[in-house]
Amino acid sequence: MSDTITNILLVGVGGQGILLASEVLSETFMQAGYDVKKSEIHGMSQRGGSVVSHVRYGREVHSPIIPEGEGDILFGFEILETYRSLPLLKKGGTVIANDLRIPPPSVLLGQETYPDDLPGKIAALFPDSLLVDGQKLATEAGNVRAANTVLLGAVSKRLDIPDECWIKALEKMVPPKALKVNHAAFQLGRSL
Repeated sequence: MSDTITNILLVGVGGQGILLASEVLSETFMQAGYDVKKSEIHGMSQRGGSVVSHVRYGREVHSPIIPEGEGDILFGFEILETYRSLPLLKKGGTVIANDLRIPPPSVLLGQETYPDDLPGKIAALFPDSLLVDGQKLATEAGNVRAANTVLLGAVSKRLDIPDECWIKALEKMVPPKALKVNHAAFQLGRSL
């Protein structure tokens, strides 16, 4: 096990399952024998506001907060929140983003317009990026609400963690009634 600390940022809008995804990530890394620290910033998450979760793992991690510009992976659940969070990534970082637009209140009130071509702008700044149709794949798995698990599957392919650690974490953190759909969603994300 190297001394490297891996920094993963999860960003999106309240209600998208970000906190569950960060719990599954943390549990996966603990199953693999790593020290893990996690922190969440909820904002107005219950009202559709921004949510940011920091997950850090390595042999020994001292702080749960990822310093600006030091994120290794940006795991975005909504495309505008992903774009807004790009400064948190280090140069050469990886972006895995859900191709979903949720207009913020300022857009809904007509005060601003939703930016155009965010996937293209993200890819221009971070060539190692993957755009995922999480809602479509989650629907294929059996429940659109499993989009967070589709994204977890896509992220899992970028991390050198044994498959059994991911499965054990899902089984521990996901309610039994939702496990079959979440297993399917995870595998669809891994297949990307």
